[in-house]
Amino acid sequence: MLKKISVDQLTLGMHLKEFCGSWMEHPFWRTGFVITDPKDIASILASSIKEVWIDASKGLDVPEGESAVSEADSDAQVEAELQLAGSAKREVAPVSTEVEIERAAKICLQSKQAVISMFQEARLGKAVDTGSAQRLVNEISDSVARNPGALISLARLKTADDYTYMHSVAVCAMMIALANQLGLDDEQVRQAGLAGLMHDLGKAMMPMDVLNKPGKLTDAEFAIIKSHPEEGHRLLLTGRDVAPIVLDVCLHHHEKTDGSGYPKGLKGDEISLFAKMGAVCDVYDAITSNRPYKAGWDPAESLRKMAEWSNGHFDVGVFQAFVKSLGIYPTGSLVRLTSGRLGVVMDQTGKSLTMPRVKVFFSTKSNMRIVPELVDLSSSRTNEKIVSREDPAKWRFADLNELWSGQTTGH
Repeated sequence: MLKKISVDQLTLGMHLKEFCGSWMEHPFWRTGFVITDPKDIASILASSIKEVWIDASKGLDVPEGESAVSEADSDAQVEAELQLAGSAKREVAPVSTEVEIERAAKICLQSKQAVISMFQEARLGKAVDTGSAQRLVNEISDSVARNPGALISLARLKTADDYTYMHSVAVCAMMIALANQLGLDDEQVRQAGLAGLMHDLGKAMMPMDVLNKPGKLTDAEFAIIKSHPEEGHRLLLTGRDVAPIVLDVCLHHHEKTDGSGYPKGLKGDEISLFAKMGAVCDVYDAITSNRPYKAGWDPAESLRKMAEWSNGHFDVGVFQAFVKSLGIYPTGSLVRLTSGRLGVVMDQTGKSLTMPRVKVFFSTKSNMRIVPELVDLSSSRTNEKIVSREDPAKWRFADLNELWSGQTTGH
């Protein structure tokens, strides 16, 4: 029997079916467990969650004489109510990067913890829980709807230690933005996001010393790492109702259109649209992120290099849509304007791929920092244009990421 109860009624031994509230409002990345630790109840009481669903057939019921808030006959009834409540609370109206950054930072932090838990559970041999992961995808999707650049760019600031976990979050966000750009339907966008989140699950089974090695991998070590798509596919098959798209992207995101990829050496149309999407998102995040063995490249420079590789590596149409989803000068890119001022890209204006909003902060003419100023290059009030990308390594601005993100460290 499924019952909705007040959190004050929770006791040890109850089977917690679902939380009534946003995934961001409670400290648990998954549900569907018997409460055995008093700390779990304390955490729920300390959160903003007021009600939960319990399954009295799998754990303790409310004491006799105590009434539940409501009852449900089936899982579908509970799920329908939660979806209805969730859709009523969703906020997806567009906002600026400055507004979304704070919320995106919180989503990044909680998403990282969820992915760490997911990997730990995979190592312990527990079945993959894509249902709980989907709620995380929904939060990321809403952030991308409000401002595509904020969360995607924040996830790029990950530390080398966080790379494996935050990479999954970044690829999830980019898959959602790319799926929207390609005009896919809501269900396909949802599955693309979930595929992005789960695409590297196989890395949970890789030896940590090989996964985090700071130098070049030996041939033997690379052969181990190349097994992660198949390991991830195997792990996903332990879950219930894992969508074919999720399985496909996990197994084939390292395939290349010229057939030189792995594990199957597929080429051209043998690779699905979603796996082609996964390949582009995976590479972009890898080359723009700091790794133990190299510093990440500038976002705009990374797109330029990927364009050079696109013949043979990526599907050209998918790559072009990817560039449109991020902008030719993605958030965080360092650019030079016609006035000789340098600025960092804040976000896209939607009017032209070459006319983002830029925060200018340095004059190359006087070789001095200037008071930061926001310039909308799409505005009729400015004659400024971007004349070139700039290499951050050459300029060595220690606070470049802080200028656009307001964040002093990675997440």
